[in-house]
Amino acid sequence: MHVLRTIGALTGREVLKFLRDRSRVLGALAQPLALWLLLGLGFQNTFQPPQGAVAGSYAAFLFPGILALVLLFTAIFSTISVVEERTSGFLQAVLVAPTPRTALVFGNALGGTVLATVQALLFLFALPLMDLSPGLLGVGMVVAVCLCTGLAFTALGFAIAWRMDTTRGFHAVMNLFLLPLWFLSGAMFPAEGAAPVLQWLVWANPVSYAVSGLRHGLHGFSGAAATLVGPGLCLGVTGGFAILMIGIAVWQVRRPFFET
Repeated sequence: MHVLRTIGALTGREVLKFLRDRSRVLGALAQPLALWLLLGLGFQNTFQPPQGAVAGSYAAFLFPGILALVLLFTAIFSTISVVEERTSGFLQAVLVAPTPRTALVFGNALGGTVLATVQALLFLFALPLMDLSPGLLGVGMVVAVCLCTGLAFTALGFAIAWRMDTTRGFHAVMNLFLLPLWFLSGAMFPAEGAAPVLQWLVWANPVSYAVSGLRHGLHGFSGAAATLVGPGLCLGVTGGFAILMIGIAVWQVRRPFFET
């Protein structure tokens, strides 16, 4: 019970920190919304998904990718506090407390997952603009993929932040591969229309299965959705990736906090 209380306290702390930072709340919602509108409207007449890939506008095709972008950036950058609290002394205080270090992993991971999932789900209010009605099963699929993706990338961010000394270094490392992961996920273009090398990269990218899973849910599991594989495999790969990242974060936190 003590461990669960610690996890709950750390999760609530992450959520409260986010809500108290109004500029962070505004930026987290406004940036992906602006990107979706600019790309969706800008490429509406110049880029069309392949026939049979998806029914509707390019904005509707792009929308699952925007949800994935919200999940990735919110989850990853929620863990930047690990670097900040390393220098402020908060983490040292938590580490000497009589509680397992794994509670720190799960507390931060769940906090980032809640933030990422709630922000992504807020964008579902835009579904009527694209004439999308996924239904209860589709919404359930979207929520499940959001939770798995948020958990995976919060855990990944935690594992990387645990070894970083400065927030500048953390930003540099995350930006190095975060955007390429998103661009190579099939968010902006269907994999079947890309060059063979890019197709292989899309297939090897775990984010691709999150985007495909979101597409399945948002388009009502329609065969017209531009997806890599079926919804079950999408959810399985995303969930498996989340378990792997949690395992890496737990392994990382059990290592010495400071290098000797």
